[in-house]
Amino acid sequence: MSTFQWLCRNRCRRRLRDNVNVSDALKLILIVSLIAGFATATVADERTDPPAKPVAEEQAEQPDDELTPEAQQAADALTAQLPENSEARAMLDSILDGSQLGPGEGWFAKAKSQTRYGWDHVLKTYDGDNDKTVTADEFSGTEDAFARIDRDGDQVLTDADFDWNHHSLERTPGVMLFFQADRDANGKLTQQEFADLFESLDTDARGFVSLDELRDQFQPPDARTQQIQRANRSDRPSRSTLILGLQRQEIGSLNPGPDVGEMAPDFTLQRIDHGDEVTLSQEIGEKPVILIFGNFTCGPFRSQAGNIEKLYEQYRDHAKFFLVYVREAHPADGWNMNSNERVGIEITQPKVQQQRMEVAQTCQQHLDLDLPFLVDTIDDTVGTAYSGMPNRLYLIDHDGRIAFKNGRGPFGFHPRQLEQALLLLLNDQQQSTAALK
Repeated sequence: MSTFQWLCRNRCRRRLRDNVNVSDALKLILIVSLIAGFATATVADERTDPPAKPVAEEQAEQPDDELTPEAQQAADALTAQLPENSEARAMLDSILDGSQLGPGEGWFAKAKSQTRYGWDHVLKTYDGDNDKTVTADEFSGTEDAFARIDRDGDQVLTDADFDWNHHSLERTPGVMLFFQADRDANGKLTQQEFADLFESLDTDARGFVSLDELRDQFQPPDARTQQIQRANRSDRPSRSTLILGLQRQEIGSLNPGPDVGEMAPDFTLQRIDHGDEVTLSQEIGEKPVILIFGNFTCGPFRSQAGNIEKLYEQYRDHAKFFLVYVREAHPADGWNMNSNERVGIEITQPKVQQQRMEVAQTCQQHLDLDLPFLVDTIDDTVGTAYSGMPNRLYLIDHDGRIAFKNGRGPFGFHPRQLEQALLLLLNDQQQSTAALK
């Protein structure tokens, strides 16, 4: 199937029934989903079921699948290559033990986000009365910046606003609604997609959806149910698939990437929209630089496209943005995903630079992203240096040092956390400039 055919097929949308008002349907789904989310949280708090077994324990009960000769050779090579306490070694050991790479397993337990602008920095910089909170009056930045940093909207900054221990794919009612509504998997819900979702939920053609129907549809499963679901997935990868994916750096880079405070590794990559080259060291200076790593076959990355676009639109005048396109996470000839097949994304791992350029162009078109796209070299030089596979975020200050890096993707990929760091960095720069005048 050609790229043109693929794009055309995924742009075809079902027509909404004539008697359904799109605006009313949108409002109904949003309001009832909030109620359903509250009710779900209440029910969850009242559960008396015994705690689910740890993922590793649950998976240890599963019969062990034999490694293929190719995978066994890869496992032996990785065991000899990877240092004992490294992130990559933790992932290798976890896979060999039967892990399906859930949150908290393998390198996800070690590779947490790092930031110069966490809660400790905020307390030290803004807490004038030493009461362990920061009010809008104490904060020296704008009201809009304070509101964005104040995640829970309680008009005061606390450590809770800087707690990002939850993973970005946590199955809340809102997340489940988003994934079901985002039919073309481009990370941006349109009014038509909401209307299509309403049509699919209104199974008896009554013209409305009840609270119980919506609650049942978007009630997150408990931890044990999620374990069972992972174990029974038809696209559940074998240990051999995961071992080979690790060796090829499809599920993530073997390198941990630079830490906060270190100099950002320099690189020169080609832009797909203009054809010219971008050298990072030449972009560093007055404005901070944001690097966004991702690829088309990574569903969690696609789901963040709307967040990425809004971040770019909001701060493009205050920071330089570059999306670095890296190795495919779920190629058709690797750890293939049913979720990709459902939306027509069946891409083999590019073998030459031109193929990667073409896939990157398709990704940019499908996600409709305006920010500059850079394409990593086919030997994954930049993705490896920054640990950018499958997706990652970096903030680089005006001196070329890392000011923020999120945890390993996909679970640690939080654009809102990057936004917090960016706002605080910009405020620090503004205060420093004012002090020099």
